Amino acid sequence: MFEKLYGELLEKLNEDSEVALLTSLSTKDLTINKKQVLSKTELDASIDIELKNNILESFDTGIPTTYNTDEESILIEPFFPKPRLIVFGGGHIAKPLTEFSRKVGFSVVVIDDRPFFANSGRFPDADEVICEDFNKVFDKIRLKSSDFVVIVTRGHKYDGVCLRNTLRYTTAYTGMIGSKRRVRAMMEELSKEGYDKEKLDKVCSPIGLDIGAVTPEEIAIAVIAQVISYRRASNSKLSRSKFNWPEFDMDVMKEAASKSEIPRALITIIGSKGSVPRKAGAKMIVWLDGRLIGTIGGGCSEANILSLARNVIQKKGYSIEHVDMTGDVAEDEGMVCGGVMDVLIESID
Repeated sequence: MFEKLYGELLEKLNEDSEVALLTSLSTKDLTINKKQVLSKTELDASIDIELKNNILESFDTGIPTTYNTDEESILIEPFFPKPRLIVFGGGHIAKPLTEFSRKVGFSVVVIDDRPFFANSGRFPDADEVICEDFNKVFDKIRLKSSDFVVIVTRGHKYDGVCLRNTLRYTTAYTGMIGSKRRVRAMMEELSKEGYDKEKLDKVCSPIGLDIGAVTPEEIAIAVIAQVISYRRASNSKLSRSKFNWPEFDMDVMKEAASKSEIPRALITIIGSKGSVPRKAGAKMIVWLDGRLIGTIGGGCSEANILSLARNVIQKKGYSIEHVDMTGDVAEDEGMVCGGVMDVLIESID
């Protein structure tokens, strides 16, 4: 029933658009009135101003929200293109870093000015490999505030070129390799050149978490761990500290965009608080025959939701369930978490 709409959502994400999915839930008969996909650029004067403000707030926070009227509740879910990790330098650290970054959900771009180091054969896990002069490539990649930049070139000179150019933009994360002595000297030099002190202070250099890393693989782990801390807004230096990248499972969304002969339900965490296995935005699909794809965290809480989903599939419509994993409730059920979740179960066929 909604597969074309989910296909449209994926198309807009592939076009690098920020997208909101609006689901109108009838509060009278627990049916789904309609769904609508809107990119950020499509929000115009024809949309109710209060609804528009709620959509923009969802884009700003990365958290689903609801807009309530007398007869319906409109669930607003923000979706963002896969976060982009841009790696300047195609050397020994870049190889494992690209592999690890892809596995944790980043779209990876590798840039080097040497053909031997900048090719897809060397970086099969990269979404894009660019062989270009470091000074010239910035016009091509067009850095955005949602980009994560890692500078690990072959020398201090090239690191400086990349950092100077990167500082012209606002990014979600910028990290540069180098010893403490060299980093300190470069920061003093850039300060004298007039670069903004606040931006310089936000550069993570020496790059990565201090875990005593030695090998290229260990250094790559230290770097991607630090990047994740910025992505998940757990680092106080992050300029968008109140922003939370929504949970997103591409396989689940692709399945939702395909037609199914067996009735199924889409399950979405629409709100969470405290220690929960997965955050708002996480989705899974369960079929009437018991098959499933994705997860909202596993364990007893997920098992209970799956049981309730069968009723929703058979009756159509939707249900919103509150999952409590705190205190005595958690102990009675054997749960290891200590938070609460609100979960939407909706029939999508």
